[in-house]
Amino acid sequence: MNTNNFITLLKHPEQIKEEDNIVLKSVIDAYPYFQSARAIYLKGLKNEESFKYNSELKITAAHTSDRTILFDFITSSIFSSQVIKENTAKETHHQITEKISIENPVIIKNKLSIGKPIAFTQQETHSFNEWLQLSTFKKIERTPIKKHQKQDKATLIDTFIKQNPKISRIDKHTEYALKITESTSESSIMTETLAKVYLEQKKYENAIKAYEILSLKYPEKSGFFADQIKRIKILQKN
Repeated sequence: MNTNNFITLLKHPEQIKEEDNIVLKSVIDAYPYFQSARAIYLKGLKNEESFKYNSELKITAAHTSDRTILFDFITSSIFSSQVIKENTAKETHHQITEKISIENPVIIKNKLSIGKPIAFTQQETHSFNEWLQLSTFKKIERTPIKKHQKQDKATLIDTFIKQNPKISRIDKHTEYALKITESTSESSIMTETLAKVYLEQKKYENAIKAYEILSLKYPEKSGFFADQIKRIKILQKN
C-alpha cells in the first residue's frame, strides 16, 4: 500500500473494503504499533461487520497507550458511518429459515447478533471496560541472560535493597481502565450494549439479568427483551 492510498483511507474510512483490510493487516503485522493503521483496520472490519472485529478491538486496545483516544474514535460519527449495503435477500433467507426451525442455534445466534461488532456510545465507558477485561495476554519471549548482565542486575538489586524503598500495596481488584462515574444502581449503567458484551463473553446468566433490568427500564421494548431472554435460554440448552 502506497502513501497516497493510505492517506485516502484515512480521509474516507467509511470506504475501506475487504481487499484494503488484507493489505492493512499485513502492514500492522509488520509494524504492530502503527496506531493509525490499526485504527483504520479496525474501521475496515466494522464496515464488513466482520466477526474478527470484537477480538481485534481488544488487540488494538493492548497496543494503544491511551485508551480514551481509542474509545473516542470508536464512538465517533466517523467510525459509525459506512456505505450502506444491500442485504435484503440475506435477511429474507434468515426469516424463512427461522420459521422452519425457531430453535436452531445458528438462527438464535444470528438473532442475538453474536459475533457482530459491538457498537459502543460515548456514554458507555462501563460497557467498554467490561469488554476489555477479558483481553488475552501474549506469552513473553525471554532471551538468555549473559554473565555480565547477571552481574549488572545483581548490582541493581543490591542498590534497590539498600535504598529500602516503600511500595504501597495495590488492591488486587483494582482495574486499570477508563475512569467512569460511579453509579448508584445497576439500572443506571445497564445498556443493550452491556447485555451484548455479556453474550459475547458467554455470561448468559448476566445477559438474562441485563435484559430483565432493561425490560423494567424501557417497558416499551419489554416484548423485544423478553424474546432475547428466550433466545438466550435456548442457546444455554444447546
